[in-house]
Amino acid sequence: MWLFQQFPKDTVNEKHKFPVTEEFLERLRLASARIGGGSGAFVSPEGLLITNQHLITDCLARVSPEGKDYLKDGFYAPSRDAETPCPGLQASVLVSTEDVTEKVKAASAGANLTPAQALELRTAAIEKIEKECSARTGNPCAVVKLFSGGRYDLYQYKTYNDLRLVFAPEHDLAYFGRERDSITYLRYGLDIAFLRAWKDGQPAATPNFLRWSAEGVKEGDLVFGSGNPQPTLRLATAAQLLFYRDASLPVTIKRLQARIGQLRELALQSLDNRKIVEPVMTEFLALFKVAAAKYIGVRDDRLVARKFNFEGKVRRAVERDPNLGEQAAKVWSEVAAAYKTWAPNERLYQVLESSPAPGSRLFRMARDVVRLAAERGKPEAERLREYRQEGLAAAEKALEETPAIHESLEILLLTQYLEELKALNDKEVPLKAILGGKQPQQAAEAYVKATRLKDPAERKRLSASREAVQKSDDGMIRLALLLDEPARRLRKKREQTIESLETSATEKIAQYRFQLFGHAEYPDANNTPRVCYGLVKSYLDRAGVFMPHASTFGGLYYRKNNEGPYQVPQRWVDLKPALDLVTPLNFVSTCDIGGGDAGSPVVNRAGELVGVTFDGNLESLPGIYLYTDDKARAVHVAVQGIVESLAKVYQAGALLREVGAAGVTAAPPAAPAGTRISALPGPPR
Repeated sequence: MWLFQQFPKDTVNEKHKFPVTEEFLERLRLASARIGGGSGAFVSPEGLLITNQHLITDCLARVSPEGKDYLKDGFYAPSRDAETPCPGLQASVLVSTEDVTEKVKAASAGANLTPAQALELRTAAIEKIEKECSARTGNPCAVVKLFSGGRYDLYQYKTYNDLRLVFAPEHDLAYFGRERDSITYLRYGLDIAFLRAWKDGQPAATPNFLRWSAEGVKEGDLVFGSGNPQPTLRLATAAQLLFYRDASLPVTIKRLQARIGQLRELALQSLDNRKIVEPVMTEFLALFKVAAAKYIGVRDDRLVARKFNFEGKVRRAVERDPNLGEQAAKVWSEVAAAYKTWAPNERLYQVLESSPAPGSRLFRMARDVVRLAAERGKPEAERLREYRQEGLAAAEKALEETPAIHESLEILLLTQYLEELKALNDKEVPLKAILGGKQPQQAAEAYVKATRLKDPAERKRLSASREAVQKSDDGMIRLALLLDEPARRLRKKREQTIESLETSATEKIAQYRFQLFGHAEYPDANNTPRVCYGLVKSYLDRAGVFMPHASTFGGLYYRKNNEGPYQVPQRWVDLKPALDLVTPLNFVSTCDIGGGDAGSPVVNRAGELVGVTFDGNLESLPGIYLYTDDKARAVHVAVQGIVESLAKVYQAGALLREVGAAGVTAAPPAAPAGTRISALPGPPR
């Protein structure tokens, strides 16, 4: 997960005989975009973007008119006039970076500062740098912390706020196999979508775009990916891994499992319920997969042992260094002590502050209104981080959104949350005031029915005044107020115990490693643009079964009854004779990806688009802590499969012509000696 400004060109050239140029990297960076919680790329000079269908499920559900379900049935706009706006969806492109480490660190260079004081001073310096950059350029700017604070870079982005829906396949095609297949391979997902960026009422001019490959990929090809991977923990200490294993992840997984189970039951009751539940279920499943990935990693004794051994080597190297010595090496003990102190608070912190009422849009609105009203009147340096500068503007803009609110779903999710609160005690939260003598379900119904937060005007009115919030009789506002103070207390305690380490012990460890390894090491991912490289490569799974580098369309039809999660829409059944069933649909590579890489482009040596990332296999999940290319694989939708689908099923000729892909030919995946191609489509079960 390399920084664009720190890509290992010499290593790639030495290993793969390909000289990566600055022009190659710049073209890839300027064509790539962050979209929502994932990634995407421009594929035409007129603002056309490609990404994943699962990243825009909320848009598909919200823009479906009465009597239609774009999430279930798909969507295609054959003309510009038919393209439908996706409210609240934004694309951003990284246009420049600048090292501002000295400016940030100078702010906390004074003697006798506590870690908390140093953190506060650096935060103020960062906000000043960001504000000056935005005022100078007119673009959003963000200071990105790298190597746990060992280095700071200023990123400047160009944003597109008017994104319109152009194409999305049926959900059953994008998420074929659903959660049953979501951590494995072979995969058969057409998880793509096309959007268009508009500006000033016209399709945006995007001269930096990726051209379509006419050949796709074959076994052994070198490929490059550009995305925004979610935070990794590859610089985490052994003590942190034990904290995640024993304290943090079990709580997260248990909370998600309970909600997924309830949502699944609700979805089975009717088709209308399924439509309501699908966006939230998709979000929860993605969160569960990330949490499960981390847990699988820290439960692997070999991985933990490897981490302990490597950490021991670094620590001994520090102790032997005459400029550092044993005193410097004590930082590992400081980290271990801090996490041990914090561990008993982790469950309560998740419930009250980091993830309160998961999935409830009404509670999220209520907390935003309560905190926005409280924070906007404070000096900027005293506000909560998410309500400073850019965060404040984003929070105010969110007040104008009109997300779909389904009362039955809100009551279900809020009931689950109140059950969690009921398991606490009055020293932690004011339970009597929260429940008011009711059972959780009764209280949830009362809160949901007594709110007016669906109305953007009401949210805006309340957020403008702390006094208006305090006097409000709105049900959800009252609940958010009751929980706000205990949540803030926990947050403050965590900042003093854990987060302040980022300017002391954790930063020092990262700096020690940086001194030892220099630019041969990349910083942990943090939702900012990264570039990776790898090979298109088949592998043997954990059971020793050969997995070819590509799966084909035939795999969509191997189930005789076309049932359950392995079900294709009727038009795909009808058009099966027209399809070339050995056309590659998905392929895998050794590219190093994280969750935010979903939707990211994959290009060949010529910089041409050969695929779109949408997932990883089971063996890739522990990559949150440690990357290996033995069995871990990123899973991509192949360009040949996209063209085959658009041409023969969706009749999307205009879209194909715009990306210049009308002449793409399909090439079947190579098989090992003695393996018949016809045997490849269906996975062993």
